[in-house]
Amino acid sequence: MNGVRRWDARAGDYAQYRPSYPGEAIDAILDGMGPSKMLRVVDVGAGTGISSRLFVERGARVIAVEPNAEMRTKAETSGLDVRNARADALGLPDASADVVVCFQAFHWFANSESVRELLRVLRPGGRLAIVFNERDDNDPFTHAYGEVVDNMADRMAIAGYRNGSELVRRLLVDGGLQNLRLQSFAHSQRLDYDGLMGRLRSTSYAPREGPEHVAMLERVNRAFETYNTEGEIKFAFRTDVYFGERA
Repeated sequence: MNGVRRWDARAGDYAQYRPSYPGEAIDAILDGMGPSKMLRVVDVGAGTGISSRLFVERGARVIAVEPNAEMRTKAETSGLDVRNARADALGLPDASADVVVCFQAFHWFANSESVRELLRVLRPGGRLAIVFNERDDNDPFTHAYGEVVDNMADRMAIAGYRNGSELVRRLLVDGGLQNLRLQSFAHSQRLDYDGLMGRLRSTSYAPREGPEHVAMLERVNRAFETYNTEGEIKFAFRTDVYFGERA
């Protein structure tokens, strides 16, 4: 199963239960780029439009690019301009964007061909930003949840799933991005039990049935019972923003 189809039947849970991103991260991406209402933003791997809407709220003109049909439909229902394309073939004109962003998606297309395409549509002096909500394992519940999901067999078998700070840095520098820097922001999400289950279902590599599914639920339930406060748990994140400019 390729990375695009992995999201089939998960779009609803993704739209409802995945975390957004802190306003400070959006501020950092847009800082120094001029009035937001004058900016053309291309959001690649936009999913259900969580990140795209943050830029629309700032007044930017946004094109959301998403290859999965179910995720794309969810984004379209919120009024976004959504295009069906992949990161290595965006189908947009050269130098047509002031800002190109990838939120929580870059690990699916972390290769030189995609970076070259992202920079192609960016105008000279335009900004590219790669953003991840990374779990903060200093938080007890978040650590326990990570221990459940990080070693799932299906996750380890995903072809093309690549991540890591050094990989991101190397691809962007080798691709010609200038003045690469990293800023990080504290972020969190509170979920009740139903929300936690929805968050779990939204994960592309979470098994839907069988012994591994049962074992996963048992461990996540145990973590919820241990760490919930008045029926809610906190997911703690560190939002990492890698960004720089096209020469």
